[in-house]
Amino acid sequence: MTKPKVLISDKMDPNAARIFEERGCDVDVITGKTPEELKAIIGQYDGLAIRSATKVTREILDAATNLKVIGRAGIGVDNVDIPYASSKGVVVMNTPFGNSITTAEHAIAMIMALARQIPAADRRTQAGEWPKNDFMGIEVTGKTLGLIGAGNIGSIVASRALGLKMKVISYDPFLTEERAIELGVEKVDLDTLLSRADFVSLHTPLTDQTRNILSRERLENAKPGIRIVNCARGGLIDEVALKDMLESGQVAGAAFDVFETEPPAKDHPLFGAPNFICTPHLGASTTEAQVNVALQVAEQLSDYLVNGGVTNALNVPSLSAEEAPKLRPYMALAESLGSLVGQLAHDNLTKISIEREGAAAELSGKPIEAAVLAGFMKCYSDTVNMVNAPFLAKERGLDVRSVRHEREGAYNTLLRVTVGTAAGDRSVAGTLFGNENPRLVDIFGIGIEAELAGHMLYIVNADAPGFIGRIGTLLGQAGINIGTFHLGRREAGGEAVLLLSVDQPIGADIIKQACAVEGVKMVKALEF
Repeated sequence: MTKPKVLISDKMDPNAARIFEERGCDVDVITGKTPEELKAIIGQYDGLAIRSATKVTREILDAATNLKVIGRAGIGVDNVDIPYASSKGVVVMNTPFGNSITTAEHAIAMIMALARQIPAADRRTQAGEWPKNDFMGIEVTGKTLGLIGAGNIGSIVASRALGLKMKVISYDPFLTEERAIELGVEKVDLDTLLSRADFVSLHTPLTDQTRNILSRERLENAKPGIRIVNCARGGLIDEVALKDMLESGQVAGAAFDVFETEPPAKDHPLFGAPNFICTPHLGASTTEAQVNVALQVAEQLSDYLVNGGVTNALNVPSLSAEEAPKLRPYMALAESLGSLVGQLAHDNLTKISIEREGAAAELSGKPIEAAVLAGFMKCYSDTVNMVNAPFLAKERGLDVRSVRHEREGAYNTLLRVTVGTAAGDRSVAGTLFGNENPRLVDIFGIGIEAELAGHMLYIVNADAPGFIGRIGTLLGQAGINIGTFHLGRREAGGEAVLLLSVDQPIGADIIKQACAVEGVKMVKALEF
């Protein structure tokens, strides 16, 4: 079996390459390439490990014809075109926890530096002054810290601040009351936070909702003398407005590790502003953090390429290496069912529903849903996979629903896929035999037991004596060998279904001849 091939295109701890090799990947470390040079070589790699220097643009992704996964050693993925990667079927991962402690500690250091004006005091002392009376700091003990964002890094900052005997309040739309109590913080809305906090520390990603979350208006209405720390992402604060607030004294101090544009221009409006401190994006810059994220990205990429495990992915559901083997037969069944309805009912579709019951209901629904869509969307794209299938479905306006049933049915485990068409809903269902062998058990309301594989012929006909013989004779005269033969009917003498596998593709001429056989209502060649 050919080993997956990985490119490390940015400088990172050398142990990352060792982990790739130990886990069954071939790895090349080639750093410092220009975009054109990277485009020339990226097509031969299955995985790409990067930090912030490599820009994974549309042009790079178009050239990456074999690429399956991108791993960012760090949390920020501004340098990866994630929507386009999704459309190309490429998984994008980051390592959000490897530098969490480091970034949280940097925020705490910035709070202390603001409180005691350490940088300014250092500069003047080293310049030969002794300005002891010019720097009157404040204690952080007893002060209120307002956290905007209480996720992984924010929660670590909270614990450190509580250790400094600060009172911590937090604004985070996803923070529950139970989690707030667990963290020892008070949950508040944003306006309340800004009216009460002595210090504010931001720990939220940059999105359309968070861009300029500290706008001019919010800064004007904040508690006078507030101090602001941003070690998260540039663009969260109106930088020009902040300069004005620092000069007026409305904001007593600000400390930035990140800027909207990096590196910032030499004439950036905040440079030289009163009580402004900045560092060059050092939040993750410790020896421990750099080692951690490098090792984590190597582990995650190799797990995906070798075992199918998905960890910290930004565009596909996570799936551990331990879960992957258990889910694999279900995903094979799901993809086959999706492919079946896609081939049989692909006109004027408005919705698709994926139902799980029995043992299937206990499993993660997202990977199964993605597998159904991957099979289904093959009617629209020859490069579809589990990553880009949801993207393609959304692009076409398909209403996708996932339903979990706790009821017990006739089967120990069951997946049902239903599509809505202009003519009404059409449904197929399948199960696993022996917990590993996918089987179709229902097709549009007709019970049938069949394995979906290879070249198949689907026929709807009137149930009548002699029909099977006529179809068998037709195929035999055409030199087409039948592999398996599966029958189902609604009732004796009513509508029946014939699903058979053959050893070779069935051409249009055979389909035409089969349609002319007495009793035939529909004929369709299928491929799995």
